[in-house]
Amino acid sequence: MPNTGMDVTAERRPGGTMGRSVGAAMLALALAWLPPSLAAAEDFPLREQYASVGLEPIETAELAESLDSMTVIDARSTYEYETLHIENARSVPLASPDFNATVQSLAEASGQPLVFYCNGVTCSVSYKAALKAKEAGLTAVRVYDAGVFAWAQAHPEHTVLLGEPLKSADRLIASEQFEAHLLAEEAFYARIEASRNPLIVDIRSKEQRQGVSLFQMRDRHVPLTNGNRELNGLVQTAMREDRPLFFLDATGKQVRWLQYYLESQGAEDYWFLKGGARALYESMGLK
Repeated sequence: MPNTGMDVTAERRPGGTMGRSVGAAMLALALAWLPPSLAAAEDFPLREQYASVGLEPIETAELAESLDSMTVIDARSTYEYETLHIENARSVPLASPDFNATVQSLAEASGQPLVFYCNGVTCSVSYKAALKAKEAGLTAVRVYDAGVFAWAQAHPEHTVLLGEPLKSADRLIASEQFEAHLLAEEAFYARIEASRNPLIVDIRSKEQRQGVSLFQMRDRHVPLTNGNRELNGLVQTAMREDRPLFFLDATGKQVRWLQYYLESQGAEDYWFLKGGARALYESMGLK
């Protein structure tokens, strides 16, 4: 055994303090020597997939240092952007029909590199938006794939929540608080049936819903959009009449943004379907 300069007698005793310390140190050292490419592949699963098309990611620290010299673009839906976004980021949803023209105009007007972002490391919207921009002829394009939540945690002073400076990451809704309102299919239906006069709201877009009600027409179809008066009215009615609210989206992700609005209004008795409509379709053997 190589001479490490340490007394390893305690290491050989099962459960010894020295043994645990040395073991932890050796594990940390081994992890530190992992090739960067392997660490990136584990922490950022989309990087390797998009590296072949020349999309270069940017880390949180680098983006913070160069925020004024880059044009940051939020490629998510407008609703998500209005809920939480990087300060001074421009909203250009990937699905918008004038996406190419808008990003080209922004690049020409600023003369700066474009940086696209979405929700986090498993969200491919930022990469798809950056790739679309490159295919439109733009070359100075990068991706902030850590996502808006990572940015908000690291730089709340440069983050906007519901139109106001975030200032503190403590204002973000924790995963535990979100999951407390999340119900699996069976529990979701059971709570509806046990409730008196529930309000069931399908917030999917017209295209996502495709004219199909999953609740025998007991639900209200109110797509999630900014300044939605119908949705606002339903929430206020539910609170005033002490009626529970049940929300269904496409994949269980949109409701996380809706929760910020519900909490800001003081709503408490509201529930989300885990996995959204996709979970229901899968349980019925449909894709």
